[in-house]
Amino acid sequence: MLNRNREEGNEHLYRDYFTDNCVYGANDFKRRFHLSRDVFLRIVNALESRYEFFQLRYDARGRRGFTTLQKCAAAIRLMTMGESLDTMDDYMRMSERTARESLYTLSRDVVETFGDMYLRKPSLHDLQELYVAHEERHGFPEMIGSIDCTHWKWKNYSVAWKGQYASGHHGSPSLVLEAVASQDLWI
Repeated sequence: MLNRNREEGNEHLYRDYFTDNCVYGANDFKRRFHLSRDVFLRIVNALESRYEFFQLRYDARGRRGFTTLQKCAAAIRLMTMGESLDTMDDYMRMSERTARESLYTLSRDVVETFGDMYLRKPSLHDLQELYVAHEERHGFPEMIGSIDCTHWKWKNYSVAWKGQYASGHHGSPSLVLEAVASQDLWI
């Protein structure tokens, strides 16, 4: 067992992004985590209040575990930046195993916590409200939100599907993710 000094990792993360006079501002946070600090903290607080995994715990020897900020930041960086698990050791002072567990647990718990509100199909009434809200805010009638498309490189694709998921300008197979989000982040 390595003494990674996880307290130092937490202090470093907190000092960089969450103090009043932090090193990196809101724009840096959004660029690195692909969501605003306020949305991130909303997720952190919701998970910490509902799930034991995200609460600060101590092991049998009395050593402090990882904080909710560390676990959530590691998981979101892994998702958004495509970093490998072992990169969490350098900055968060977190083992690959803990980083993987944080990623899986955060993914499952976010869907469980926010799924009913943000990840459900809209009803006809919901669509009418979205049309009105979007037209008032942006002046475009008959729109329900903003669309975002991104290509995800597919590293371990099946050779049998070669050519089906590759376009000439990306150089490797990719999947296109298309998402529509309303003004209140309903996906």
